[in-house]
Amino acid sequence: MNTSHHVIIAGAGPVGLMLACELALARCTVLVLEKAADPHSPLKQLPFGIRGLSAPSIEALHRRGLLERMEVPKRMTNPFNASRGRQAGHFAGIPFSFDHIDTSRWRPGLPYSLLAEMAELEAVLTRRAEELGVDIRRGLAITAFQQDTDGVTVQAGDQSFGAAWLVGCDGARSVVRKLGGFAFEGTEPEFTGYSVKLDIVDPEKLGAGRVATARGMYFQSQPGYLNMQDFDGGAFHQAGLPVSREHVQAVLRRISDTDVTVGALHVATTWTDRARQATSYHQGRVLLAGDAAHIHSPLGGQGLNLGLGDAVNLGWKLAATIHGEAPAGLLDSYQAERHPIGAQVLDWSRAQVALMRPSPEARALNAIFRDLINTRDGATYIAGRVWGVAQL
Repeated sequence: MNTSHHVIIAGAGPVGLMLACELALARCTVLVLEKAADPHSPLKQLPFGIRGLSAPSIEALHRRGLLERMEVPKRMTNPFNASRGRQAGHFAGIPFSFDHIDTSRWRPGLPYSLLAEMAELEAVLTRRAEELGVDIRRGLAITAFQQDTDGVTVQAGDQSFGAAWLVGCDGARSVVRKLGGFAFEGTEPEFTGYSVKLDIVDPEKLGAGRVATARGMYFQSQPGYLNMQDFDGGAFHQAGLPVSREHVQAVLRRISDTDVTVGALHVATTWTDRARQATSYHQGRVLLAGDAAHIHSPLGGQGLNLGLGDAVNLGWKLAATIHGEAPAGLLDSYQAERHPIGAQVLDWSRAQVALMRPSPEARALNAIFRDLINTRDGATYIAGRVWGVAQL
């Protein structure tokens, strides 16, 4: 088999690019194939593209000199320079305060949490990967692959590429996962989530902050930007229908129980709380990382950090295997270490959905949870999980 590269990575998102950088640093030749011809999207820019970086992600980016290249975190408020009484985060829309967090339990150092923009993170990782000699080719979607004991042959359009290894970092609808026959088990969605940029004619009719109702939840992050959760069993998202102004207005009216009017719809995307995980991250010469290995709702902002953790864990182990320097079982430890963390994040997401359900039982549980999260132990526990401090 012609293996002109050590590794082919499917997907040029943050996870694929981070993995490419890790491998290239370890003297591996890497080809990244990305199906999208244009990496730019308004959904990757502020405010839609805002993502929370957890402590392990911050440390990994800092170690590689990448955090210092990013401008958005410098403009964002550092949580530990924030004024007391400010909201530090939320769990299922239930806020917790800096006042209640006991940071003395954690070792000092870098910030425990920072906000970043997806577009900038991808741009920084792309530049670094190219500096390290990574070959990034856009507009090439993998359509098939074959593997044997020596490597993998990948078909992308009318082109064929060979490598010793293939890693699927190609997102929730991963082609690599599907073609590889990886079992992908979990739970089905309870809601369709909406993230939209719009003009509301009469915004005074809507409540401020995160508003839970008898039919779902909505949240105005800033004027003109709205998030909604409609407990329709994920039906609208799964139908794959276009998101129209009329549809958004109907959903918002139903959830908010108002006659609010949407004047214009500029950008819209939908998502669900489907939670699934590959039973194995490794089959032969093919591996999975990031959303290709696990999907869940974006509640709590854990997905990016989970994927970056996969990339950092896998990179050096795969490189050592390629160079014949790995002890027995090293590559298997990627599955052993990362799969349980992925399972925990999926349950973390499911727990938030349970608290958000528009039911009397969920409202009762929500009230108890609010009492707990407003204690020092409760807020510290939640913050430690959200910020990933428990993994350090």
